[in-house]
Amino acid sequence: MAKLALIYGMRLLPADELEEVKDSEITLKNGKKMHVSMHLIEGGEDQIRKQLMQSLDAFFEFYPEI
Repeated sequence: MAKLALIYGMRLLPADELEEVKDSEITLKNGKKMHVSMHLIEGGEDQIRKQLMQSLDAFFEFYPEI
């Protein structure tokens, strides 16, 4: 298995203060540019934790070759 890099960012804000969420750009050593989709999870602490773990599990299921 190759050495992997998980790129993520998190910030907790009051949901009613959020205006817009944009993608982020990554540049690889070969100069290729890629985009990272930002995801929004709203709810209480327990709801956010549960959805975040489900999303992480689904991500690795989506890329079984990793």
